Amino acid sequence: MADASDAEVLDRLLADRFSCRGFTDEAVDEDVIVAILESAARTPSWCNVQPWQVDVVSGEAVERLRAELMADPTLGSDYPFPPGYEGEYAERRREVGWQLYRAVGVERGDRDASAREMLRNFEFFGAPHVAIITAPEPLGTYAAIDCGLFVQSFLLAAQARGVATVAQAALAQKSDVLRRWLDLPSDRLVVCGIAFGHADPDHPANSFRAGRASLDELVRFHR
Repeated sequence: MADASDAEVLDRLLADRFSCRGFTDEAVDEDVIVAILESAARTPSWCNVQPWQVDVVSGEAVERLRAELMADPTLGSDYPFPPGYEGEYAERRREVGWQLYRAVGVERGDRDASAREMLRNFEFFGAPHVAIITAPEPLGTYAAIDCGLFVQSFLLAAQARGVATVAQAALAQKSDVLRRWLDLPSDRLVVCGIAFGHADPDHPANSFRAGRASLDELVRFHR
């Protein structure tokens, strides 16, 4: 039987974790990275296939990868991105986007500044580490879903150890570069990346927290 304190710890980790977009250059100790990965490896998956593969890039390698992603102008993802956002999804996306832009001083209509902010994705927001998550193509969509569960486990395992994170779908738009750079087999699809390290408390991008929809908006109970 679970202790009430277990629920309190989980709720605190979920509430305190945020998408960090400003990191210090201090590296995370390798034993901490291994501990995060060992925790995340307990993630459940369909038929226990554990389809995720993780490439962790650190040190001089992360600087080289950062430079190559910034230098290569091509975009293309293995999994199709949404063709558009409508209704409440568009509203939520717009709200968090403007929260970020206000925090970092991007004015409405300043396309150059917003483009520069978008490009920070490919610099991993200055993080000293990035994990690239890939899935086997033959296992289809459900492998990607399993990888999503792994990402959440990684984020919470990192938060529990005082490590800041941001999950980055934007990195999937550089799938060809990543496949070549990481020497990935042709049948491994890039799902996303996770930049991680120590949060810079003074970076303006870390000064806001995204809201969450109420249960009334998300859940229907049938009794």
